[in-house]
Amino acid sequence: MNRLTNNLMRNGYLKSDYVIEAFANVNRIEFVPRDLELQADIDMPLPIGYGQTISQPTTVAIMLELLDPRPGQKILDVGSGSGWTTALLSYIVGEKGKVIALERIKDLCDWGRKNVDKMGFVRRGIAEFYNLDGSEGHKARSPYDRILASAAANEVPQSLKDQLKIGGKLVMPVRNYLYYAEKKGEKEFYEEKYPGFAFVPLVKKSNN
Repeated sequence: MNRLTNNLMRNGYLKSDYVIEAFANVNRIEFVPRDLELQADIDMPLPIGYGQTISQPTTVAIMLELLDPRPGQKILDVGSGSGWTTALLSYIVGEKGKVIALERIKDLCDWGRKNVDKMGFVRRGIAEFYNLDGSEGHKARSPYDRILASAAANEVPQSLKDQLKIGGKLVMPVRNYLYYAEKKGEKEFYEEKYPGFAFVPLVKKSNN
């Protein structure tokens, strides 16, 4: 098991078997720029270009533990960036699952796809990448068992709530807090808020 996973377990951020196994087998070093590889195990966000970052490992661990991904699920990953969260989720859902990754910046989308396919998740049909506006979700591939967003919005996009299955869970940053929702009915949600987080903004995709 790698040092990063051990540290996150020791500090109580990684708890569930599925998430622990994913962190242990999907190395963050594969998803950072080459000149930052020596910092991959440090618990801090790192720049990946275009004003974007790969999230702090502690934050990703907290978000995935809240999300509670399981094998065989279909998961929407909004703001996939360099592909780390997509790869973690792909590892968990496995051969019978699907991860739909959305990234508005084309070069990042292409790079993320290449990074994730280092583990064969794209060619095996587990992960799919789309250069789309994440705030709109991806209705054509909905509904989803889980939705994860890694960029902050001022409010939760209604489109993401609509694309979640009943019984499904959504985790995303809203302003300076982490938002958790479980869909109880078509218009009914159980919601919680966890303050004290900072993320890059969820920006709409430009048509230019």
